[in-house]
Amino acid sequence: MNTIRPAAVAGLFYPGNRGTLAQEVGTLLAAARPDTAGPCPKVVMVPHAGYVYSGAIAAAAYARLEASCHDIRRVVLIGPAHRVAVRGLALPQADAFATPLGNVPLDTILMAHLARLPQVSVSAAAHAREHSLEVQLPFLQTVLGEFSLVPLVAGNATPDEVAQVLELCWGGAETLIVVSSDLSHYLPYAAAQRTDRDTLQHILRGDAWLDGEQACGSMAVNGLMLSARSHRLHAELLDARNSGDTAGDHEHVVGYAAIAYLEPDHHD
Repeated sequence: MNTIRPAAVAGLFYPGNRGTLAQEVGTLLAAARPDTAGPCPKVVMVPHAGYVYSGAIAAAAYARLEASCHDIRRVVLIGPAHRVAVRGLALPQADAFATPLGNVPLDTILMAHLARLPQVSVSAAAHAREHSLEVQLPFLQTVLGEFSLVPLVAGNATPDEVAQVLELCWGGAETLIVVSSDLSHYLPYAAAQRTDRDTLQHILRGDAWLDGEQACGSMAVNGLMLSARSHRLHAELLDARNSGDTAGDHEHVVGYAAIAYLEPDHHD
């Protein structure tokens, strides 16, 4: 019997109605399409707030996939564990993830291989209410159509532990890696801009020592930067804004960025 992880934040972080959700994602992607020239990324880093706040920034990465990626059949999706303490990384206890747009099947074969690693556990609780992965799925369903998913939440994990997981999942053109992370949290607007500019400089240089104050998904981002260095990926900043630019006040903002990582053959 298949186990489906139901949508936990539909109607909160994004529309819970199928038609409304499809329309909103389509509108966000359409607004980002004029800036989608370029090859298919191997990895994208995207934010995970409610769509009203960070959807436009995430769409900058997903529109690139829509424009140039035609071979992707599997997505490895890693984000921070917000609600449950996790040592290392955790896989879900499920066979599919649901959104209002339908069910996304999980790659249970690859997940079984990952579960043999000492830093990887299986935890239904860690995934049950986690939004950092779920909010990415309607975008992926829209731009990719059918694909299988390997969802992981990262807790207290070293960069090497995350990089080892990514290496086992790396694959070829059929595999996309998505890292979900916001940047600074609840700083005044100008301070957030300064902090996030500095953080992005480190990310684009591949400095794998970010902390949670710089990026809530720092554990996954640090591991990604090790893998990116190993595979000689080139980081391209697609968009960087904060909630004060989109739908929030300027007193306590959250930072967002979309970054594409390109393989050596796809950049100078």
